[in-house]
Amino acid sequence: MPPPATTGQLFIVSAPSGVGKSTIIRRVIASCPKLKFSVSSTTRPIRSGEVAGHDYHFLSMEEFLRGISAGRFLEWAEVHGHLYGTDRRLVDKWLKAGDDVLLDIDVQGARFVRCAYPAAKTIFILPPSMHVLEERLHNRATETEEQLAIRVAAARRELLESPWYDYIIINDNLQEAVEDLNAILRAGRSGRVVRAAGLKNFLMSLSNPDS
Repeated sequence: MPPPATTGQLFIVSAPSGVGKSTIIRRVIASCPKLKFSVSSTTRPIRSGEVAGHDYHFLSMEEFLRGISAGRFLEWAEVHGHLYGTDRRLVDKWLKAGDDVLLDIDVQGARFVRCAYPAAKTIFILPPSMHVLEERLHNRATETEEQLAIRVAAARRELLESPWYDYIIINDNLQEAVEDLNAILRAGRSGRVVRAAGLKNFLMSLSNPDS
């Protein structure tokens, strides 16, 4: 049997606000303890029920801007008036150690990361329909009507980016969406690039059967 791969696989998950992406990711992480999840940094205020360091690293605008200047972020973007970014150091460390890494980032960030890591697998989560998405956003009751209108308009723009992603999941049934993401993660770990080191050693053993 080939030895395990020496590099990890990077997975990028994107979806408009209200699709249920965070819930899906939390369930997947709970069932995959070895999967590393990169917690994003943001300048937006913490929401009720969120935990600093678990949901996001909440930074001041000054801290975030210093991080940009220092090259701290693999990607960063402004979304709805707030800055979001992914810590480059942790991602590189985990991948080099052979760990699989999951990023929860928007479409802007996904494009930047895909350029830096061409072998990354990209996954977009769709709502069953635009009507359902608008209902979910409205039922959260966390924003004004004006803020909701901004989110709906942003969601329409993000949905138009979905065709360039490698995989599409429709969150019509939560359990099925979780199973779909788990299946993609399992398949991604068997990719040729990820298994390159193990495959090379295996093929070399065929040429040297006594080694």
